Amino acid sequence: MSETVIPLLQPAPQPRVRRVRKARRVADRMMRIIAAGFTLMAVTVLFWILGMLIVKGVSGLSLATFTQTLPGPGTEGGGLANAIVGSIILTFLGIAIATPIGVLAGTYLAEYGGSSKLANLIRFINDILLSAPSILIGLFVYVILVEPFGGYSGWAGGVALGIIAIPVIVRTTEDMLRLVPASLREAGAALGAPPSIVITSITWRAAKAGMVTGILLALARIAGETAPLIFTALNNSFWFSPTLLGGVSNLPVTIYQFASAPYDNWQQLAWAGSLIITASILLISTVARRLVRGSK
Repeated sequence: MSETVIPLLQPAPQPRVRRVRKARRVADRMMRIIAAGFTLMAVTVLFWILGMLIVKGVSGLSLATFTQTLPGPGTEGGGLANAIVGSIILTFLGIAIATPIGVLAGTYLAEYGGSSKLANLIRFINDILLSAPSILIGLFVYVILVEPFGGYSGWAGGVALGIIAIPVIVRTTEDMLRLVPASLREAGAALGAPPSIVITSITWRAAKAGMVTGILLALARIAGETAPLIFTALNNSFWFSPTLLGGVSNLPVTIYQFASAPYDNWQQLAWAGSLIITASILLISTVARRLVRGSK
């Protein structure tokens, strides 16, 4: 004799439950509308800025922009050649200072420090430096390198930019090394390799793309810094000394000075310099993202 299965009847939702569900749907829809509205507002402002930068920046670009030096007050023509080269030198000098310090500090935190008090203190200080105003770092370098040596220099500017880049590299290096599976370290140790060989030959190779990405992000971070260079490298209307002593011309400070000047050609060069910096940062960020995707 077959058993008859009697389906269980679901109780009808109570009016209070229906009201709660309706209120949740309305709240969800309202939050979507608000979030979409603010996203549209942010995107609109971003494209507005980029559009204005492209329109005004392209009009100031020419062959002279990349071949001639900064023009004097009231003169016609001129370019940004010395400022572009100076910015490249200062930026790569800062990265050259920050990369070994940041990579080694991040390696210590990921491989040796763990949750020790010293490691937690280093992470805390690194977080403070990560959010510190760049003008304070410029003032700090001014006190320790500019005042004692009696003048501005490209070396002081490179040190200031390096201090800004260090916390970015430290954080990225530690995070990337922590993503490396422990089994790789154990395999190296099982072969008799000391920890230093395991780190340099296995862990660093596995996290190489992410570490390079962190260096590129730090490079993009310091490429447009103005405040620290005002206190350290200042500026120069001519080609700088090979020793980098004295003022060193650079794009950020040049843009700051030319944008507020009453000369039309200076303002055009300021827009052109802004476009050059923005395009450079965009290129560096794109390369960094592609490296991250490749590592994944």
